Amino acid sequence: MNTSQFIYKNIEKVIEKATFTWQTPSNIALVKYWGKSNPQIPKNASISFTLNNCNTITTIDFEKKSKNTVADFELFFEGKKKDDFKPKIAEFFKRIEEYCSYILDYKMTISSENSFPHSSGIASSASGMSAIAMCLMSLEKELNPSLNQEFINKKASFLARLGSGSASRSIEGPLVVWGTHSKIEGSSDLFGVKFPYDVHPIFKNYCDTILLVDKGEKQVSSTVGHNLMHNHPYAEQRFKQANENLGKLSEILQNGDIKSFINLVESEALTLHAMMLTSNPYFILMKSNTLEVINKIWQYREENNSNICFTLDAGANVHILYPNSEKTEIELFIKNSLAEFCQKNQYICDNVGFGAKPQ
Repeated sequence: MNTSQFIYKNIEKVIEKATFTWQTPSNIALVKYWGKSNPQIPKNASISFTLNNCNTITTIDFEKKSKNTVADFELFFEGKKKDDFKPKIAEFFKRIEEYCSYILDYKMTISSENSFPHSSGIASSASGMSAIAMCLMSLEKELNPSLNQEFINKKASFLARLGSGSASRSIEGPLVVWGTHSKIEGSSDLFGVKFPYDVHPIFKNYCDTILLVDKGEKQVSSTVGHNLMHNHPYAEQRFKQANENLGKLSEILQNGDIKSFINLVESEALTLHAMMLTSNPYFILMKSNTLEVINKIWQYREENNSNICFTLDAGANVHILYPNSEKTEIELFIKNSLAEFCQKNQYICDNVGFGAKPQ
């Protein structure tokens, strides 16, 4: 794998102080990646919808100082100093030091806030790490003005991946593939790429309403979950299945076969949770209300010939996916029949988005 293209080599300008702010989205995987090898290399390719309303806004203040041996930073989350988050960010900076040596020249103050609950299965690490990566690339662009946007996005995805694998899919949108796949031109284990083919109109402006069944922290972190795949009895078959499903989904997204989309996406969600149920140690990430919601969705779909479906991340919350043409009636169904299964009746209406935005 050629990572040398991402090593920062030349400082063309000297920047004493700089501040950058980026808003980057979460994403919801349609074909899941679950299992990885070092350094953050996926065992199978994945594809996700980039979200719009579920995002992280991060500001990094850079102040030049004498060169450090390790990254020097302070971290604030939603206005409060968060030292318990620092080890993960410190490990991230250590991983990217080879590619962004300039970070050792600055004192960094990182301030972040989410538009959704942290650590509840809405990929907060994806939006958070991608936001940091975009801020770093803004500084790199100031230091080296010759960089073009294509390279900036590619390197930002590459960097974000080293903090959180799914973060590689949050730089661009509306559909992003991460992981080498024979049917996806330009795909790579090192960074996410925009889905390179024309998408059928029914999958454009797609909607995702996230039911906040459980806003607490996940029972098991994604890192622990991925590690459980190393000795999982069904791991190799799962990796093969996921890659086959991505090939199928690529064709579905182009031909508009929404019934096949529904079947594949729901199967992927349940398979992800099945892998956790059959690992050792084992975990049940769904809550009783998760199952209530799934059964209500199935019932509604059958009774109304609807194209509603669900997917799940590694948590209890339910992502309800549906075409924009059915938005009015499905949002009414959610309000009248599903909100009661959410904590304090709370849910987030979202839709596909187009990736990171400077603020």
